[in-house]
Amino acid sequence: MHSMQQLPDEVKHIAVDLAVIGSGPGGFEAAFRAAKAGMKVCLVEKGALGGVCVNWGCIPTKALLRSAEVYELFHRASSFGITANSPEIDLAAVVKRSRTVVQKLSKGTGFTLGRSGVEVIQGEALFVSPHDLDVLRDGECVAAVQAKHFIIAAGGRLRQLPGLEPDGERIITSKEALALKSVPASMIVLGGGAIGVEMAWFYTKAGSAVTLVEMMPRLLPLEDEEISAALKRSFEKAGINVVTGAKLGNVTKGPDGIIAALAVEGSESQSVSADCLLVAVGVTGNCDGLGLEQAGVETSRGFIVTVGACRTSAPHIFAIGDVRGGMLLAHKASAEAVVAVDTIKGKNPAPVDETKIPRCVYAEPSVASIGLSEKQALDQGYSVRIGRSMFASSGKANAYGSLDGFVKLVFNAADDRLLGAHLVGHGAVELIGELALARSLEVTSRQLASVIHAHPTLSETVREAAENAMEH
Repeated sequence: MHSMQQLPDEVKHIAVDLAVIGSGPGGFEAAFRAAKAGMKVCLVEKGALGGVCVNWGCIPTKALLRSAEVYELFHRASSFGITANSPEIDLAAVVKRSRTVVQKLSKGTGFTLGRSGVEVIQGEALFVSPHDLDVLRDGECVAAVQAKHFIIAAGGRLRQLPGLEPDGERIITSKEALALKSVPASMIVLGGGAIGVEMAWFYTKAGSAVTLVEMMPRLLPLEDEEISAALKRSFEKAGINVVTGAKLGNVTKGPDGIIAALAVEGSESQSVSADCLLVAVGVTGNCDGLGLEQAGVETSRGFIVTVGACRTSAPHIFAIGDVRGGMLLAHKASAEAVVAVDTIKGKNPAPVDETKIPRCVYAEPSVASIGLSEKQALDQGYSVRIGRSMFASSGKANAYGSLDGFVKLVFNAADDRLLGAHLVGHGAVELIGELALARSLEVTSRQLASVIHAHPTLSETVREAAENAMEH
């Protein structure tokens, strides 16, 4: 604990019930809810309000993808009976639009926190004892915070590979990819997870020749196998060179781009080249530089270790979101914030159930899922019934001109409860809401099929998949 003599006079001293580190979706939700419950709350943020999600993740990515979607529709205009001049993509203008969206939401975050009575302190948080942290700006302490409880919502950062450190020009991360001034003629995207898939689709639509490389045997390796296979087919149809079960090595940078050796399992290595390489190989927690050892908070493999209710090894300190690992999703962080704040309030909330958290990938076709895949259900000993329905048979999908994809539902054969839902197709990310509710309430195929769905809508495909499951 600080003595007043240890810090300069201009340092602000703050005593609060709760100090939150990080203003992303989890940190924002925690600070807002705690303040609403009557706690005195401060929030420490070293960057722009809203965290990575608002500033360099979820929001700007979706703004870019929307521009690519509009651009693609222009190219398909004649199929809708519309004559349009040859469209061109202005990447600088696309990026400018995405940054405008970001700034609006970041300002909104600050306004809401201020209106809620949360004191926002700009700077880097550093624990100096289990109940005290310093807030640093340019290495200088500007505030000393003493708190009864802490919630660490410091987020994550993109994982780097040795020899593939980003230089911002030839080797880039998704952050640089969100702010390029012009479209590269060619690009290699390393990583077939959500970030790699979204970036590969965007830059393909923007005009790059894209090679998407994934080390695992399939794209989106954590998703249902049928979904991965369908996405790969759609991507190849869109002109993306998808290479799975592959490793990229011997990467060298030259004046004209990068050259690398692409080794596919069971085949000889071949040389590949591109203007740039986008590395999207995962995320690690922002644990460094927080002084966690001074607070008695344990870490393991790049993430903070937590037990029930998101508690760390220091019982008064909680960790939520990407910094504690698990599913690296904004809405998971927000759900964990509720659990942590309720626990501080003296309640006994149920922990977040990851089988009830939806997952979305915003390419075209989009991918959305919740719960267990067919293989996961079988591996866990369930006997399953599967229901499928193709979007190609949907009146609304035909009217839209977007026929790719399907809905796949996994039910427990023993009691007919929904175990998992998996969608690939236009609008999948919006359809997952109904299935998240169905999974949360553990509804049956019969109940889902009995719900009257509006016609014509894409949501009818969900009902038809449930009906299909009942036939097996």
